[in-house]
Amino acid sequence: MGLLIELQKRIPDGWFLRRLLPAVLFVVVAVVGGRDLGHAHWNDIGLARERMADALRTGGGPTADTVASLVLVAVPVLGAAFTVPYAAAAIGSLAAGAWPWWLMPLGRRVTKWRVRRWAEPDVLARRSVRARADGHALRADRLDARAARAGTGGRPKSATWCGDCLRRTEENVARQAGGDVADGWTALLFGAADQPRAALAQARDAYDAACEGLAWSAAFAVLGAWWWPAAPFGVLLGLASWRSLRHAVQALCRTTEAAFALRGTGQPGEGAQS
Repeated sequence: MGLLIELQKRIPDGWFLRRLLPAVLFVVVAVVGGRDLGHAHWNDIGLARERMADALRTGGGPTADTVASLVLVAVPVLGAAFTVPYAAAAIGSLAAGAWPWWLMPLGRRVTKWRVRRWAEPDVLARRSVRARADGHALRADRLDARAARAGTGGRPKSATWCGDCLRRTEENVARQAGGDVADGWTALLFGAADQPRAALAQARDAYDAACEGLAWSAAFAVLGAWWWPAAPFGVLLGLASWRSLRHAVQALCRTTEAAFALRGTGQPGEGAQS
């Protein structure tokens, strides 16, 4: 415990809380649950405590076996902590609709499926009224939510909901920047005041954190093949991370448009000082 406290003092909070601690948890669950317990003894708390006590028992001063054991634990922990950001970056690209060329056929199929499933807000509203009249309140609420999303989002143009939101934001930014999005972004990032830049960085950090949560959820779901309680945990973490991702995308889009709007108004204190 003292080691973890000391590490938290020396390592940035974002890296410590989002990468190192989840990596430690994942390796412990993989070793204790996947290797020692398995499906046959999945709820044997006594066996798990015994295995963890054996691993922590040093018998006095640090021996060669103790140091070797620590190294064998530290290697997968650090490997997972460094690997997850790359997996999260890939998830972020997929969520944003920036699919690689070899996945483009699948992306087009998903986009067509989303277009076929999409309905006009008025149509969804009429279905909601009929469902509520028939006594199906839950279905009516779901249709109302779909109608609200369809009214704000419009017809799908990307393989993902997040991609549609980001594309609409790019279109709005392009109009505000006179059609040149690259110049608009350059002027915003290098000419905006500290507060808009900090808000953009915070929104992007929330997006990255949600993508990392999805990466960890996939890792725990795969670990469920060896210790099944990890699978439902991974599923629940994935659902929570996906919801966080949607909120992060909405916040990122709103923050970006607000930053460009402030830049366009030329308020005092905004933009670069001449």
